Amino acid sequence: MPHEYDLERELGYSFRDRKLFEEALTHASYANENGCVCNERLEFLGDAVLGLCVSEFLYSSRGNLDEGGLSKARSQVVREKTLASWACAIRLPELLRLGRGLEYQGGRQNGSIMADAMEAVLGAVFLDGGYNASMGVVTSLLNRMEPIVFPCDDEADVKDAKSALQEMLQAEGNKPPVYRLTRRTGPDHAATYEVEASSDGRILAIGQGSSIKTAEFAAARQAFTTLSECKRGRRQAH
Repeated sequence: MPHEYDLERELGYSFRDRKLFEEALTHASYANENGCVCNERLEFLGDAVLGLCVSEFLYSSRGNLDEGGLSKARSQVVREKTLASWACAIRLPELLRLGRGLEYQGGRQNGSIMADAMEAVLGAVFLDGGYNASMGVVTSLLNRMEPIVFPCDDEADVKDAKSALQEMLQAEGNKPPVYRLTRRTGPDHAATYEVEASSDGRILAIGQGSSIKTAEFAAARQAFTTLSECKRGRRQAH
């Protein structure tokens, strides 16, 4: 079973106020049985923090989207399924403090409970470290997890990312990419898959998603982006 410090390492943030962190992990069922504070108020705050952080991320990274497109994109990120996947990826459910009845009923595999706890943790990060700390955590999770496919001007999104990557590699005389499932975490209804993309035995990128297909897309898109940046760097150097 993971330790709280393992969760902090996954988040990329270390709490100064340990009680605040503990509160974020405490479900109402446990609080009712033990006379302590639950994470519902932090969940309320975290919901607002998440919305703002995701909005800033999309505003900065998706300059081609209008207001409607940005709103649609944000709704895809902040939905329960996405947050439950984030929670599973950082092994948050294993650290939740649940009441005995809810524990017996399999509460750790409940998508709603996982999503609520994820928001509570983000609320705790905000109170403990401020907005920049929250933005750092959300940005890290967005970059690690399943990419959301929006209309975009870059080649990797105009075409299927896997096709774009294969064409790029073959144009440079390299073998087509190979995708390998390296990890699966979480319950069946909120599983997270990790896939490695490689060529000629060289690992190009690792992607995560709620299915093997989306994890492959994430790895391909990241590899395409990295290789494109390298090509631009070589051209500028000459």
